This record gives sequence, C-alpha cells and structure tokens, in this order.
Amino acid sequence: MRTFEYVRARTVEEATAAHAAAPDARYLGGGTNLVDLMKLGVERPATVVDVSRLPLDTVEELPDGSLRVGATVRNSDLAAHPLVREGWPALSQALLAGASGQLRNAATTGGNLLQRTRCPYFQDLSKPCNKREPGSGCGAREGMHRDHAVLGHSARCVATHPSDMAVALAALDARVELDGPDGAREVAADAFHRLPGDRPDLDTVVRPGELVTSVVLPAATRGLPSAYRKVRDRASYAFALASAAVVLKVEGGVVARVGIALGGVAHRPWRARRAEEALTGAAPTGAAFEHALERELSAAEPLRDNGYKVPLARSLTVDVLTRLAARSAG
Repeated sequence: MRTFEYVRARTVEEATAAHAAAPDARYLGGGTNLVDLMKLGVERPATVVDVSRLPLDTVEELPDGSLRVGATVRNSDLAAHPLVREGWPALSQALLAGASGQLRNAATTGGNLLQRTRCPYFQDLSKPCNKREPGSGCGAREGMHRDHAVLGHSARCVATHPSDMAVALAALDARVELDGPDGAREVAADAFHRLPGDRPDLDTVVRPGELVTSVVLPAATRGLPSAYRKVRDRASYAFALASAAVVLKVEGGVVARVGIALGGVAHRPWRARRAEEALTGAAPTGAAFEHALERELSAAEPLRDNGYKVPLARSLTVDVLTRLAARSAG
C-alpha cells in the first residue's frame, strides 16, 4: 500500500490551496478513474484532495438562457436533467452512452473531463509510454493500436481521449470554468484538451492547482437539433471506436449553424472545423455532408491497423447530419 496525504476540502479556496501546496496532488471527485489508476500504480499522488463535498453539485439556469453545471454533478443526474434533455440533447445522449449505470451514478462532470486515456500501454507499467513516463517511448505506434488516433497524433503519442461527454460539450460550444491560485477563468470546451505534440503527459490546459468548478452550456445552442452517436465493439460499457456529436440549424434551405465534434479518433475531442466551414451556407444534402467530411478527414494519418476509423467516422457523421437535417426540415 502506497501512503498519501488526504485532505477533505470544505471550500474551493481550501481545495486549490491544498493542491497548489503539493506538487504531486490530485483532486478526487467520484474516483472512477483516479482510484483505478492508483491501484495500477500509474497515478502515485503524494496528496489526494477530496472535492466531492464542495457545493458544486447543482444545475443552474442563468438569466441569459444558458445552463451552469457544477463540477460534482453526477453523470446520471445530468443525463436525466429535463433542461439538458430538452435543450442540449446531444449531451444527455453522450452521457448515457458512457460507462455503466453504476459508474454514471458515481462519476462527476469535472472528473469526466479530466479522465485519462485507456491506452493499454499507459495502464501497463511494464510497457513504454511517453504519457505516463516522458521520454520512455510510445509502445502503441508499432504495437497494438487498433483503437488509437488517426488525427492529430504525434511521434510521441497516438492515444485517444475516452470521454463521450467531452465530445458533446465541444460540439455544443460549451465553456469550462476553473478556479485556482491565480483566480477564476474559463476555457472553451473544444480548447480544454491538448493534442500530444512533444508533451503527451499534459492532457489539458489546466494550470497547477486549478480546479474545474463548472461547465456552462450556452444559450446559443439551446434547443437546436443535436445528437450524439457512438460506434463501439459491444453495445454497452465500451469506449468509442468512433463517435460524433452534431448540432445543426437549417434556415431558408441552407445550413445556418453547425457544430461537429468527433470522438475516438484523436488525443482530444476533435472539433471538425474544416467540415463546419464547408457546410455553413450550403444546402443540407448528402453530397454536401460527404464532401465536408472528406475535407475534414483528409488530414487523417492512420497507423498500420486503424485505417478503418477514417471511413467509419465519415459514415457515422454523415448519418447523424442526415438525420438532423431531416428533423430540421420536418
């Protein structure tokens, strides 16, 4: 048993101060990822700061029509919340596609964003992994990489981000609110996670000591047709081989607004900006959708065994766009 200090924070200020004071500290919310990694020896925090009892467990409708979701709101509660189901259905669908019912009852909004990759090389201490041990190498590049990234990867890491929720938040133009030693700030959800580059050990743009306090769903995407679809090896309790979150607004026979994010294909939720640019102002036709996704996925660099993800992501996203377009027309 590896010993560590345990701090049960009563306020956000107390939590961030305790975290900042210990270089190897970790925040503990639901523990559905951190505790597993501690058991494996992948995470070895000197200090664990328990934030599960902070007053961050509410969902609040703001005056402008946006929705603030506290960082400790459970995934199951958020998926079932009537305002989320009615206003941002892609998020509810993404949450229900993740993990099992038991895990959703424990997992938190903030923790879901901060969960780490499920790459087996990251989780196995006997294998090289630059994300776990910088400079040790990437075993997946020439090893088993069927489930790994085809977009945005680097020579140092080809892992994918596992969250379903984060993919929906990226497409919905959500914002992540943080608090820390330098004060409060917010980050666009689609800029919250990093590509690996030469520092795959850094998953996010979170600064030392910062705590995710909430996620804000914007009024601008509230009520727009949106959906989340996921392809996986089995029907439940499996991570995405490819997924797509889409928001689509059609007016006057053309695409007036579109947000597309792909999951299971990159080190972070992949915001499909090229596809969005191609579709904005275009007629919502199958040909336009195919062209937009071809344009987006032309940047893909599949490895030896995961090239199937490119046509899979394209077909999946085109199908979601087609269904949303038909709903808008109706």
